[in-house]
Amino acid sequence: MLKRSLVFVYGLVSYVLFLGTYLYAIGFVGNFLVPRSIDSAADGNFAVSFVVDLALLLGFALQHSVMARPAFKRWWTRFIPEAAERSTYVLASSLALIALFAYWRPLGGVVWSVEAPVAVAVLYLLCAAGWLLVLVSTFLINHFDLFGLRQVWRNLLGQPEGAMRFTTPGPYKLVRHPLYVGWLFAFWMTPVMTTAHLLFSLATTAYILLAIQFEERDLVREHGETYEQYRRSVPMLVPSLPKRDVKQPVSVIKAAD
Repeated sequence: MLKRSLVFVYGLVSYVLFLGTYLYAIGFVGNFLVPRSIDSAADGNFAVSFVVDLALLLGFALQHSVMARPAFKRWWTRFIPEAAERSTYVLASSLALIALFAYWRPLGGVVWSVEAPVAVAVLYLLCAAGWLLVLVSTFLINHFDLFGLRQVWRNLLGQPEGAMRFTTPGPYKLVRHPLYVGWLFAFWMTPVMTTAHLLFSLATTAYILLAIQFEERDLVREHGETYEQYRRSVPMLVPSLPKRDVKQPVSVIKAAD
């Protein structure tokens, strides 16, 4: 019982750290209420700062993608309790983001600037909608499973993890990856695009497009023709007129890795 309790506390701490990191990320990208944001005053050599920022982004991308792969999970759970695997992933992702926030080096320079008040308001609303879509998408699938709380709670109760119910709720009927759509809106919808913000947005977009390929390969391996049918029926990121009804619901929990 002590071991299960420690695993539960570990999962709870990892989740709380994620929440704080998520809230800080909103301020970091939006340049408000945080001491150091993506567009703080440039400091130091441009080339060195560019390399540092790129390395931070690459480090996060590698951690986020490698630890999400089934092969890594099988290896990793040889050393940690299986119930703590998802919480460990969440903790590592939060720490990678905290390192990015702490060591990010603003670059200066403005790529574009929108001045019209209505346009500025629209861009801020779209950015806010993106952050909201990210959060809502996690609850539409299973927020607490996605961030490890379901696993450590069931482990605390001595219950098997159990299979997730296959479903494509709400925006998952329009696009396969609404969570990633939310990230794209959050990162790109800004009235002032600086050099640092552009680097951040380009790098994260490239990561998203690459990560989707790995994740969908895992989903096809896990769900076979069920996911293949879903993929043929529903666009990846950009909604379109439906070609046909999705007859077989599909689990999308892994698409948020």
